Amino acid sequence: MSFFESLLVLLLVAVVLLQVSRRLSVPYPSMLALAGAAVALLPGMPYISLEPATALALFIAPALLDAAFDFPVRIARRFWLPLLVFAIGGVAVTAAAVAFAGWALAGLPLAAALVLGAIVAPPDAAAATAVLSSMAIPRSTDTVLRGESLFNDAAALLIFDAALAVQSAGSLDAPVALHLTLAVPGGLLLGIVAAWLSRHLYRLVSGTLGGNLLQFVQTFLLWIIAARLAFSAVLAIVAFAMMLARSDGTRSSARMRVQSYAVWSAAVFVLNVMAFLLMGMQVRGILDSMSADRLGEALHFALLTVIVVVLVRFVICIGFNRLRAWYARSHGRPEPATLNQALLAGWCGMRGLVTLATAFALPADFPQRDMVVLTAFAVVLATLVVQGLTLAPVIRLLGLDRRAEGRGELATRRREIAAAGLVPLEGLQEPEAGLLRAKFQIEQQAIANAAGAASLETYRRLALMAIAAQRDELDRLRVAHQVNVDEYNLLLEEIDWRELSVLPEEARRIEEI
Repeated sequence: MSFFESLLVLLLVAVVLLQVSRRLSVPYPSMLALAGAAVALLPGMPYISLEPATALALFIAPALLDAAFDFPVRIARRFWLPLLVFAIGGVAVTAAAVAFAGWALAGLPLAAALVLGAIVAPPDAAAATAVLSSMAIPRSTDTVLRGESLFNDAAALLIFDAALAVQSAGSLDAPVALHLTLAVPGGLLLGIVAAWLSRHLYRLVSGTLGGNLLQFVQTFLLWIIAARLAFSAVLAIVAFAMMLARSDGTRSSARMRVQSYAVWSAAVFVLNVMAFLLMGMQVRGILDSMSADRLGEALHFALLTVIVVVLVRFVICIGFNRLRAWYARSHGRPEPATLNQALLAGWCGMRGLVTLATAFALPADFPQRDMVVLTAFAVVLATLVVQGLTLAPVIRLLGLDRRAEGRGELATRRREIAAAGLVPLEGLQEPEAGLLRAKFQIEQQAIANAAGAASLETYRRLALMAIAAQRDELDRLRVAHQVNVDEYNLLLEEIDWRELSVLPEEARRIEEI
């Protein structure tokens, strides 16, 4: 079976598994992990290898930009301490613990062992948020879990790049040290400059299919340029996305935003499917080439690595939670997060796309590459299946399912947004303003008004003014952390569709270049 045929088969399987996961309320990445394992066990599967640089750019860049765009800088500032602990401390400690195990037990060189640690260190929020979006856990826990997934990816990939550079060079020589010194500030500066240029360039293609295409092209192009300049491509993408979100945010075209969200969601899903397919193919080749004794050793080490990454996360989550609780109590303040929230955060340590992509990126001559790739796949499979499939019951067991309260809070947010839209219309005497306030047969009566086109234009102007006020209120709610990422995107989509229903036909179309 060719790669293209295999991809089509797995995409069809992924569609079926997605429907199963929706009905069983389990995260779809867990189902994809099982599908990838099935590919690894099926005889006759083709072996497809990707160039390391291509694998990272293809799988990491779009997923990272998608996550970074949805996480505003103000929220990062608000939760800077837990994000710093989980994203920097958690990744560093996990990578160090796995590196020690790889060096002491598997005989890996120290730099190569640290590469393995960086590969399996970052948890992936995709599996967690697939359940968290439907379970409505405490908002602070939800925000930290999503934010740490973004920043720990960046931290892990920085460690990965540094350790791989040292391993490839054989030592930490002057060129490697200079590369590591310039990588971080260079990547951040490049991302900021690219965001500034992109805002001006995007005006030329706004409202066209080319605008959607440009979003993907500029993402991959930025990654490639950063890699060619020896800057951190990860930080360049993160800085680029967060700067765009901060400057543009909800000010881009509603029509383009609705289409862009749909396109990016589908693209990231397909990339996940491809990643699990390719990993299954690689593992199939590894299983065929390994002797029974060697395979037994590799599986024992993989099991040990799974235990290490799970235990280290629990130690960090619970330790940080108890330290913050002690500090809060000693200063007469309530605990910022309960022990149950820490236990939930510890259980949300599933590994996913980043771990798979970095395993792909290992060069062919990497020490014990077969065992490292097998270990990475084992960590992804074990955490996604065991933790992912049990996440919803764990949330209920810990008493953190806030779906009832969440629905009430979302209804409150909708009322606040609706009220904000009425404020600009207060005191206006135009008949169209009255129609907007009444919200009954607005479009039909505006079109049928005797003033004709002028009346309809007045109606649209007033409606867009009210919608702009609603969008400002939604921004305020986001800054005040009264809505999480999912709620924000849901409410923004509702406002966007409201705007699209008001705009004239020519403004609703996406034009092809």
